[in-house]
Amino acid sequence: MWYIWLILAGIFAIAEIITPSFLIIWLSAGSLCSMVTSFFTDNLVIQIAVFVISSAIFIFFTRPLAKKLTKKDKDVVTNAFAIVGKKAVVIEDINSTFGTGQIMVDGEVWAAKTETDDIIPKDTEVFILAIDGVKAVVSSKSAKVEKENV
Repeated sequence: MWYIWLILAGIFAIAEIITPSFLIIWLSAGSLCSMVTSFFTDNLVIQIAVFVISSAIFIFFTRPLAKKLTKKDKDVVTNAFAIVGKKAVVIEDINSTFGTGQIMVDGEVWAAKTETDDIIPKDTEVFILAIDGVKAVVSSKSAKVEKENV
């Protein structure tokens, strides 16, 4: 009977390779435990019980560990949104009414606008709050301090 448990372990291992769930491998491990049990007893009920119990134990105790190890950070920002929250320097006066203004952040020049109708003069340090289309939405340092105090 041991060869049947070995074949089942192989089938479960191949099924695990096909699926990305990292769950079926524990059934394969349970099959191997039942294979070892079959060397000591010919009772099929005991072998199936060992398979079910060992598979359940493997899944219960190792599945959370496997999830933790394969956890991926989904909050990675890329491209334009990577500059949100950074400091920048105004290189051309920002006037949202006229739609003018540029900032320099990380060595790159960005078109900028304010979230209000404030005019921010050149050489002022600003904080990038968001990206709106192709423009960075900024706030002056004093405006950010006032928001934090509210």
